[in-house]
Amino acid sequence: MRLTDDEWESKLDTFRSSAFRMEVQQTYAMDDEQEDLDSFLSGASRPDGYNEEWCEFVRGVTAGGRTMQRVKLVQRPYTDYTRFVMGWAVPANVAAGEDYRIVDLPSGVASPLTEQDFWLFDDEQVIHLDFDAGGALLGIELVEQPDLDHYRRLRDLGLRLGTRFRDWHAGA
Repeated sequence: MRLTDDEWESKLDTFRSSAFRMEVQQTYAMDDEQEDLDSFLSGASRPDGYNEEWCEFVRGVTAGGRTMQRVKLVQRPYTDYTRFVMGWAVPANVAAGEDYRIVDLPSGVASPLTEQDFWLFDDEQVIHLDFDAGGALLGIELVEQPDLDHYRRLRDLGLRLGTRFRDWHAGA
């Protein structure tokens, strides 16, 4: 079932205990990020307050005792988008309380984790984020009757294989 923006935001706002995100795209073509990506690529410094709305959300979630985890698959050579998000967004996400891990795959290496971007809320609700080959969001879909064991296994594998961002960033 496709979700509207309001329905999606409601899912994100109302989870009870845990939110997990699997990110598999190497590039996300988000209109609201293009100007910032261009600035990053031109060598500009990260603007003060960049990504602050998301960081405020994460701080509120974690202050309330809920958890936010994310696993990001990256492949070498890193895309411009990967370098951008790792330089400008992720450090602040981590500082705000998001448990952010990186699975760094050599180019061409297959992984069971590369199937689908998704969110897993409270271990019981799965939402797919569908993208085209260029990274443009096609839609957000609530998976009806998901194989929860499958998504939990992917989450657990990603968390086990992933390196915490601070450790990964120190060696990248």
